[in-house]
Formats: sequence, structure tokens, C-alpha cells
Amino acid sequence: AASVIVAVIEGRGLARGEVGMASIDLKNPEVVLSQFADNTTYAKVITKLRILAPLEIIMSNTACDTGNATKLFCLITENFKNVTFTSVQRKYFNETKGLEYIEQLCTPEFSTILMEVQSKYYCLAAVAAVLKYVEFIQNAVYAPKSLKFNFHGSEQTAMIDSTSALNLELITNNREPRNGHTLFGVLNYTKTPGGSRRLRSNILEPLIDTDTINTRLDSVQELLQDEELFFGLQSVISRFLDTEQLLSVLVQIPKQDTVNVSESKITNLIYLKHTLELVQPLKDVLKNYRTPLLKAYCSSLEDSRFEIILEKIKTVINDDTRYAKGCLNMRTQKCYAVKPNINEFLDIARRTYTEIVDDISGMITQLAEKYGLPLKTSFSSSRGFFIQMNADCTAVHNGELPSEFTKITKMKNVYSFTSPDLMKMNERCQESLREIYHITYLIICKLLSEIYEHIHCLYKLSDTVSMLDMLQSFAHACTLSDYVRPEFTDTLAIKQGWHPVLEKIYFEKPIPNNTYITEGSNFIIITGPNMSGKSTYLKQIALSQVMAQIGSFVPAEYSSFRIAEQIFTRIGMDDDIETNSSTFMQEMKEIAYIIQNANDRSLIIIDELGRGTSTEEGIGICYAVCEYLLNLKAFTLFATHFLELCQIDALYPNVENNYFEVQHVKNGSGIGEKIAYTYILSKGHTEEKNYGLKAAEFSSLPPSIIQDAKEIINLITSQVLQQQRTTPEILKQRAEYHLANRLVQTARNSQLDPESLRIYLKGLKKKYLNETPFQCSGMACSS
Repeated sequence: AASVIVAVIEGRGLARGEVGMASIDLKNPEVVLSQFADNTTYAKVITKLRILAPLEIIMSNTACDTGNATKLFCLITENFKNVTFTSVQRKYFNETKGLEYIEQLCTPEFSTILMEVQSKYYCLAAVAAVLKYVEFIQNAVYAPKSLKFNFHGSEQTAMIDSTSALNLELITNNREPRNGHTLFGVLNYTKTPGGSRRLRSNILEPLIDTDTINTRLDSVQELLQDEELFFGLQSVISRFLDTEQLLSVLVQIPKQDTVNVSESKITNLIYLKHTLELVQPLKDVLKNYRTPLLKAYCSSLEDSRFEIILEKIKTVINDDTRYAKGCLNMRTQKCYAVKPNINEFLDIARRTYTEIVDDISGMITQLAEKYGLPLKTSFSSSRGFFIQMNADCTAVHNGELPSEFTKITKMKNVYSFTSPDLMKMNERCQESLREIYHITYLIICKLLSEIYEHIHCLYKLSDTVSMLDMLQSFAHACTLSDYVRPEFTDTLAIKQGWHPVLEKIYFEKPIPNNTYITEGSNFIIITGPNMSGKSTYLKQIALSQVMAQIGSFVPAEYSSFRIAEQIFTRIGMDDDIETNSSTFMQEMKEIAYIIQNANDRSLIIIDELGRGTSTEEGIGICYAVCEYLLNLKAFTLFATHFLELCQIDALYPNVENNYFEVQHVKNGSGIGEKIAYTYILSKGHTEEKNYGLKAAEFSSLPPSIIQDAKEIINLITSQVLQQQRTTPEILKQRAEYHLANRLVQTARNSQLDPESLRIYLKGLKKKYLNETPFQCSGMACSS
């Protein structure tokens, strides 16, 4: 469930476009601040909010005034219709107060953030508003020096806009939102809530620092190489609870003491003891690893504060008190958590509670004897103690229970009921329990005041556990499929890659394909009939790119990636009723967004652009968009049915044509033929004609309409002039361009020994000669 509250504020006047954001997760005591300049589309703001998945968004009332609302406010409310929206007075967005909050609440370990944000007035104003609001709704304040503050600049991670995240089904399946057929579902073998949250945020914001990615890959590789260590780590990690949520509750100081507050504090202290007792087993597992990241996490667990807190807890809490499953078991643990002889009144209250519980058990035994029924004592958090009995008991006359029993319910084959005396005993039990909880709470509050100064080490622990959980999840995913470790160069090269989600759906490896994109051949046009595999291929490249940049192995025999700072997609053919946008307008909005925001380090996926208008206009728009994108060094894959676009390679040597092969097979009757899809990608462009008609033949369209369509197409085709063929001069120029490009790639990335390099260069020469239509001379042909 969503638990993040975000405050957003934008500069006014000349500072319009400068946006400050601050968010806090009610389940995780970390405040994330960011400030950045955005363009008129506010793409960064919308993307960041999508990633945060907020429960509530706060903005200044001056930005939300009816009739005078800002463009940012309108965009946020339009894109987040299901999120609670709250406007607060502008005075609460106070940068001076924000700085004071950070100075008061930030733990010493993260105090360097003051240097980062002291001149970033908008994020300081946002943090003031969000912390004041949380204090109001939670009716609690955070303990001094207890919160973790982080400043996230927009340059630290790759940007994937919300439309692309939906198109690629990174987190949510578009057909069935609860379906696990997503990239998150493929990789999510995490054992803790913190690990799952970390995986989700990494998928939506992949890393762009190669060193950090390779450090993660080293760790995943070591986990895969030593099965015993891997299962040891997995076993310890699975015993951790939600460390972030535990920490969030511990650092809050309630303004009022209620029974629920008391019970919650006791529960969380037991969870804290359980968590700290797992530090040593985790350290024992990690000490056997050799990779830098795992060794660093092992070192972080050497912090003496873990032991100091645990020792302080053990002076008050029983050694055998621990987290237990089942509400009655956990209730017993809470009642007897504090050691005896620490508080005399607590000892008396616990004896009273024990006597009442024994009396309840004795009373139910007497009732069983009185009526000759096999009654047993049961418990639930909502009903307290009650009675249960099998419904098929032969001692029950005419299916009726004795009149003494009330609130009778039947679930499957079991009766559940109570009696007036038992209800009175439950009330006495609850009174005794409230007294126990109150006294225990006072003792625990005193204990917490002593350990607050040391509790910040739990931030380090939660970070360690969530990262280790994510890494073991990557390793687990690799054991279920033949993934390979990616390399990072200036080339996107995938040998025999396949779609990771498709493999999960069909439980077998899909038909793999190769991909090769370089700075010299950075624009790939893909053609092929309907259902031949174009969209699946485009998505698998983007998914592999994301997997590589979060530190996961990828589905391929070999893979090399260029770091993508942005990933854009234009996929889909849907109208948008809510914004009154037709298919064509949706296409134009999405392509305009890409053009406005793409740079040389982008990965751009475009599938079926221009299909929402006439053929001539569609081809014209596609051609113009292609020419614009060809001026960038972005890696672009462009799937289309407009075969006219395939001729663009005659003008631009950095364009490559690929197509998906199909085969023609005879029908079972031997009359006519049908298309058999191979899902294999080849060089060049498709020679298939009228493949849309061939697909239509297998639909419910009447044969007469199909025949009419064929005659009309033949008539139109006969009137179109033959397209001009590529001249020998153009072929020679392309061959020289490709040779130069391959030589540059070899100089940058080759790790071949001299003899192997000589053989490879001879192969390049031979390939160049084969691509050249007439004999070349001079330097180009020299070895």
C-alpha cells in the first residue's frame, strides 16, 4: 500500500521551472530531497512522482487557486487522479524552517546533507511543509537526531518516463495489474519488504555509473559461484522483518499515550531485539565473501552500536522473548517481555492475567464435561478467547447447541461461539492486559531513551539487508534461466538475446535474436509482417538495458551495453478518452515528448509511428522524425510497416535495415498458402507484399472483401513508379563508412592479441571488398 507523502513547490517569476520536492515514507524514516530545473512539460517532476508512487501530494494553496492554478498543479492533478491531493498555506513552505528541521532531526551520519542543500531554497521549503504535515496527521513528532536525509540530484540515475515504464511493463502488467508477468515479477525473489522496495525503485531508476554497476555484478557472480554461501545468505535474509518500518515507528514520539501506542511500542521493541540478534549470523555468512561490495557490507556490521543496543535491551527484556507467529503467541510474548522483579506492579498484573487465562481454560473444560461436547479454547485478536467445536459432533442434538452458548457462527466444518461468562472473563482479561501494557510501555520508553543515541546504526543495517536481498534475488533469477553477465562499452551488442518475461509466461526460451548498434550505425529500421515479433524484439532490448544497468545478468549468450541516460518508448495504438486524445494525437504527444527530451545518450524505441493518419501523412511524419533523430547519437530502433522508410539508408550511412523473416507454406488442402512466422531477425528489409491481407484471410472477413482488396491493391501498385535503385557510388560510400566505423570500434574496445587482431582486420578487409561494387584502390584496400 502507498505510504509516501510528497511536498512539491515551484519557483515564481524568473525562477519558474525550478522545482523543489521532499518526500517521506511513513514506513521508512528517510526524507528524500531534490531540486532541479525542468522544462515546460515538467517531465522530470511527473517521472519522479510516478517512481515515488505517493499516497498524498502537498502543494501550496497559491499554486492551486481556482482559475489561477499553475501549469505544474494542473499536470500533477491530471496525471495522479487516484492520489489524495492537499493544499496547505504558503507560509508552511518556509526554507528557514526547513533548514532548522534538518539540523534538529538529521542523524549525525548524514549531516553532510546540510552542505548540499543549504542554498537549495525550494527543497528546503518542501521539507518544512512535509514534516509539519506528517506531524499533524500522525499526532507524533520525530525524536531529535533520528531521521535519515538524502539529497537526490536528477543526474545520478537514468530517466524512464512514466509512459515508457507502462509500455515496457516494468512494474505493472497492462492487461492484468495483479499479474506478475512484468520485469519486476521476473526479478523479484526478494525475501524482505525492504528488498522488494529497493528492487522496484532500481528498475524505475537504473544506475548510470559503470563502476557501481560492475561492483554489483561482481557480487551477483560470486553468489552464483558458491551455492553454499548463496543459500546461507538467503536463509539469514529471509528471517529479517521490515527493518525500515520498524525504524520508522521507533523514532516517532507519540503526543498521546494510548493502549494501541503502548502495544505498538512493545511489539516493535521485540522486533528490534529479533533484528539485532540476526546481525551476528549475517556477519558470519558475509565474512566468507571476497567481492568488495559484500566485504564492505560485512565491515558495516562490525559497528559496536549493534551490540550496545542489544545488551541494553537484554538488561530489561527476557532472553527468550522473540518474534512469534500467531496473535496469541505474540500476545504472550508482549505480556512477559520485561524481566521479572523489575517492576513490582507489573509482576502482580501478570500474575492476575495468568490466573484469568487459567480460569478461562478451566471454565471451557467444565462446559465440555457438563454438555459432553468436545470443546476447545481458541483465540483471535478481534474476539479474544472463544470456543470452537467440530460441526459433525454426534453429541449435538438436532443440530442445536445448548442455549448457554451465544454468537454462534459456522465456518466450513467448525462451530465458533462464546458464553456470557466467557465474555465477562474476556473483559477482565483485557483490563489486566491494558495494565500490563501500560507499565511495560513506561519501562520500554525509559529503555528507548537510553538507546536512542545508538539507534542510527539501524539505517546502515536496513540499507545492508535491502541491498543484499536484491542481489540474492538477481542471483536467484539467474539460477532459473541462462542469463549472462553484461559488459559496458560504447556499443549495444547482444548475441542471441530473448525476452525475459515471455520466457516466464511460456516456461521455455523464446526464439533468440542478435542486436548490434554502434555510434556509426545507431539507427535501426525494423520491418516485417504483423505478429512477426517486432514489438517483442524492441521491448526485450529495452528490458535487457534496464536489467544490465541495475546490476542484473541479462537473457543472452553475450551482451555489451552503452549506458543509457534516458530510455524512451513510443508503443501502442490507443485513444485516451480522459484527455479527449485520438490515437493520432496520442502518437504526436509521445513523439513530441521524445524530441524535446532526448539526448545523445538516450535509447529510443519507436513502434508503429504514423499509423493513426493517412498513409501519405504517416510516411511524411515518420521520415521527418527519423531525420531529426538521425542528428542525435542516440541509439534508436524504429519498427514500421511503411517500407518507403527503408530507402532512407541511401541518404544516411548510419541507418541499418533489419527485418523479421517469414516462410510460405501450403495449406493442408494443398490449395493456397499461409505465412509461417520464424521470429528470426535478418539484415535488409522485408520483401513481403500485402502481408496485412494474408493476416486478414485468417480473420472472419468474408472472402469477397479480401478478393476486392487484392484487386484494388494491384491497381494502385501498378500506378506507382519503380523506386530508384541504389547507385554503385552510394554502395561504395556506405562500405567505406562501415569500414571506418568498425576500425574505430576495434581501436576503442579490442582486447585481442596481435595475431588474432591481424586475422580480424583481414576479415574486415574482405568484408569491405565484398560490399564494394567495383575494385577499389589506394589506402582503403591496403592492409
